[in-house]
Amino acid sequence: MKPILVINSGSSSLKIGLFVNMNGDEYAIARGNADAIGSENGKLQIFDEQGNNVLNDTKHLDSHKAAFSEIAKRLAALKYDSPAAIGHRFVHGGPHLVAHQRITDEVLSTLQQAVHFAPLHIPPAVELIRYTEKIYPQVPQFACFDTAFHQTIPEAAYRFAIPEEYFVEGVRRYGFHGLSYASIVFALGKNVPPKVVVAHLGNGASLAAIANGKSVDTSMGLTPTGGIPMGSRTGDLDPGVSLFLMRVHNLNADALETLLNHNAGLKALGGTNDMRVLQKASDDGDHNASLAIEIFCRSIAKTIASYAAVLGGIDLLIFAGGIGEHSSTVRANVCEWLKFLGIAIDAERNNSSSSVISTDVSKIAVRVMVTEEEKQIARHCRALLQ
Repeated sequence: MKPILVINSGSSSLKIGLFVNMNGDEYAIARGNADAIGSENGKLQIFDEQGNNVLNDTKHLDSHKAAFSEIAKRLAALKYDSPAAIGHRFVHGGPHLVAHQRITDEVLSTLQQAVHFAPLHIPPAVELIRYTEKIYPQVPQFACFDTAFHQTIPEAAYRFAIPEEYFVEGVRRYGFHGLSYASIVFALGKNVPPKVVVAHLGNGASLAAIANGKSVDTSMGLTPTGGIPMGSRTGDLDPGVSLFLMRVHNLNADALETLLNHNAGLKALGGTNDMRVLQKASDDGDHNASLAIEIFCRSIAKTIASYAAVLGGIDLLIFAGGIGEHSSTVRANVCEWLKFLGIAIDAERNNSSSSVISTDVSKIAVRVMVTEEEKQIARHCRALLQ
């Protein structure tokens, strides 16, 4: 069976995966990434099925299109089969695109009209689709939306307490990291417990309450800025703070967006959005770094505790994402706040990032899992093809 090419574009990065179907699931025969797009020190890498680095180049990449062009040339040179389909990850599709689907001119037009929901992500992703159409003119392309997984949350969870006229325009909770959550539910398979909370913790971070494999609540809202404080995003904020900044400091919408998304969060509190640097600074006695970590962990714990109320208890807590997978300090701090729920973690298991870090007598199982967003996109595309 021919491979599925997956393209996962961020604001200044690009990930690709080439997946073939074996024994009923998707397996990567090549992976690649482009980082620092737009800078002089852009980096291109491709790894083969065995993890060998077959492309490692540093060069100026002025756009996502330029980065993908270089990757596509190398994939062709390495004699990989032309893809059966191409899947694109979309952070947001607005109120009218909330299901994974084949990309048509109508879909692209609707995406263009939804740019204000994700101005940093949608334009380069649409440009990339137009470009891949030229490289692979006969290959069907599909859009996979991070918001799709959360379409099962109830109205009481997705409605904001604002006039209905704004809700009709699409102002509601959408939720994000849906492909990550879907990949975790897929990995759990038939063993998914009835009451699960997943903490996807990275530079962007969110949590989801999952009942019987379906999302019933999630921390991010209209945009990925909401929820817990993140690397450079505020998370949920008293609306009065934005009004204060507008009135007293004369911040317009663009300046406010820059502040809330790029100059806030851990970066504002501790001077950096790199959790590894923060942890080292905290260990060396830096008060601001320690405070940033405490605020981050406290917010995560508060959200998990609230989801215990939503779900009527928790059977399984999962840490995922870059921080969730690798920071034993964050996991330990969060679980310390949640001891009242009966959570107990094993220090040795946690420090070694074992797949299960809870003790054998913990009332709630606690696991560390790797999310597989690109593989999940490949699964959706293969299913849509069939």
